[in-house]
Amino acid sequence: MTSNYKNQNWDLIIKESNSLFEINFQEVWRYRDLLFLFVKRDFVSFYKQTILGPIWFFIQPVFTMLMYVFVFGKLAGISTDGLPMPLFYLTGITAWNYFSDCLTKTSTVFKDNVGIFSKVYFPRLIMPLSIIVSNLIRFGIQFLLVLVVMIYLYNYPIIGSSFYITNCIAILPLLIVIMAFLGLGLGLIITAITTKYKDLTFLITFGVQLLMYATTIIYPLSAAPLKYKYIIELNPMTGVIEAFRYSLLGKGTFSAWTLGYSVLVTIFIFFIGLLLFNKTEKNFVDTI
Repeated sequence: MTSNYKNQNWDLIIKESNSLFEINFQEVWRYRDLLFLFVKRDFVSFYKQTILGPIWFFIQPVFTMLMYVFVFGKLAGISTDGLPMPLFYLTGITAWNYFSDCLTKTSTVFKDNVGIFSKVYFPRLIMPLSIIVSNLIRFGIQFLLVLVVMIYLYNYPIIGSSFYITNCIAILPLLIVIMAFLGLGLGLIITAITTKYKDLTFLITFGVQLLMYATTIIYPLSAAPLKYKYIIELNPMTGVIEAFRYSLLGKGTFSAWTLGYSVLVTIFIFFIGLLLFNKTEKNFVDTI
């Protein structure tokens, strides 16, 4: 019986990985149809029983932008580097929403999908990757809103403010990739840790909110006090947001060094997150 088993040709052999560095990306690619199925499920299930449906994609950033214009722009009088306030805040909100959604939803991927993980085999990395892709659809829709506002303010400019598109718009795909993998890496680290230390889940939303204020969403880097500027620059999302604004609006503190720093930090965090995820996926069902 054992001899016959060994001599058979199997299409797929499922076995335990003994190495943290053994990640089968080829297997992930084979399950790409399942990835897009999860993307479709997330998109449909989230908005299926809502009245406005995907219109919520537009409502959230628009109302957030209006609140920021009133509170931080009008009441607090925080500088926007000479950019139109609606565009300044909307670009930051759109980029930040993509990063934060990737982080928060990935950070609970083990807890949220323990039922399907414990019953069906598939590469576990498929699930967090599907979150990145489904959030990318949302980002694309909100980015269209940014373009609409840009066209409107170009034709009907606000007195005392201006903007222009730079050649750096070519790096937008790179910026999106950085946001995706930085959020994915941090989310993988958190979801791996929270399988044992569930208290961390209560800090995620609070922590992401605090991190937003440490990023140049409601203020430009140029307006930050000099003694705090280097601390803000240590946040890898600061360089991404500044580059995002500079490429679209022509103003922002952008340099190859800050972008390179964001890339290196993202690679490091994603690599650590991947290792922890690979280690935790072997026995997280027993822990949860």
